[in-house]
Amino acid sequence: MSRNLDTALLRAFVAVADTAGMTAAAAVLNLTQAAVSQQIKRLEESFGCDLFTRERKGLRLTPAGERLYGRAKRLLALNDEIWADMTTPLFDGQVRLGIPHDLVSVYLPQVLKDFAHSYPNVEVTLDCATSPELLERLKEGIIDLTLTTELGCGPDGESLATERLVWAGAPGGEAYARRPLPLSVGCKVCAFRPPVLEALRAAEIPWRPVSDITNLEAQCATAQADLAVLALLAPTVPGTLAILPPSSGLPSLPAFSINLYLPRGRISAVAEELARHIRMSFHGGRRLAA
Repeated sequence: MSRNLDTALLRAFVAVADTAGMTAAAAVLNLTQAAVSQQIKRLEESFGCDLFTRERKGLRLTPAGERLYGRAKRLLALNDEIWADMTTPLFDGQVRLGIPHDLVSVYLPQVLKDFAHSYPNVEVTLDCATSPELLERLKEGIIDLTLTTELGCGPDGESLATERLVWAGAPGGEAYARRPLPLSVGCKVCAFRPPVLEALRAAEIPWRPVSDITNLEAQCATAQADLAVLALLAPTVPGTLAILPPSSGLPSLPAFSINLYLPRGRISAVAEELARHIRMSFHGGRRLAA
């Protein structure tokens, strides 16, 4: 005789296992604690065994719960994949996405991979430039949507995350101690340039340009060679560089907002869908990189 598993009960089970508590799981599932507790009870009654034990730090999986956990996650993933495949519109055409150079490798690969898997007939074209340039291109209709890095968020934008702007240099390097400070900084329209130069001015630290073009590869190369320091968003500092601590004597830098902008006028359905994928990646608590 066949038996059917209730995916709602399995989803509650996985949420409790991931959060180690009924209250936290209830917040994730947008249910009451009592409802989640009842779902776990029903699942345990179905299998005729306990799935959790209570400890001082929260709930812990029993051996039976451990056996179920991995299979439940795979079943839910397949359920969600089937649902998305059967209910998602079939898009085709082209979408043009703007993104600053420094965000590409850290924030973009996974979302593009997921989007391409869902919509293989859509061609995604990237336009990499500074945030002011990208906003202008969006206004002119050259691109369909764009990510930006800004000190704040414009009235037409949507803030997805806030990240620290930090100083970076060669591991064990000495460039940060030289005066005038050797600095690799973006061109005049780079969003980071004004606050970086203002911070140095306020700290009365003289500086000289080593690279003043918005080319991340060139800027990082000068820093890796200990010829200069540069300012980057903390998550975008490559492994070949080190974040300089406050003891370096360099002034603190402001946080930046990573924003999403769509055009004011009519928005294509495929651009809306790509924007949804980007939002999901940020709001899901993981970066867009694999």
